[in-house]
Amino acid sequence: MQLHLNPPLEPADAPRHAAAIVAAAADISGAELDYSPESICLVEDIVDGFRAEGVTGEDMAESLVAFGCYVGEILTRHNGGAWRHAPTATRPEAVPIVVELPGARECHPIDWVFGRLEFGTDVSIRDLYTAAGAEGGFPDERTCE
Repeated sequence: MQLHLNPPLEPADAPRHAAAIVAAAADISGAELDYSPESICLVEDIVDGFRAEGVTGEDMAESLVAFGCYVGEILTRHNGGAWRHAPTATRPEAVPIVVELPGARECHPIDWVFGRLEFGTDVSIRDLYTAAGAEGGFPDERTCE
């Protein structure tokens, strides 16, 4: 996947990407993304709209990454997570950043958003978020390991 992000996709810049999508969503659709866990429903609705329009992950890569950063910011703010570089040895094809939660669990919120576009309601970002916050949440490549 070719990404043309400014700033590049680095742990320290994830909050800026999240803030940019908050502003863009407000300007384009009037969506009020407030970094609350409840606002994940709006993200799902927006991504479902992309899916209904027939766009692909490649078509919307930058926006999907930014929405993933937004969901990741919800994890950092409400679950004590922190952005980190993804370990390339275990998933070299994956997005280069993850959210690490207490207990050294890695969450992949950007993958969650891409999964929602690809698989529709079979991938619930809300459920993945809930599982991530649960003690001993289930391990899965789209959630936490």
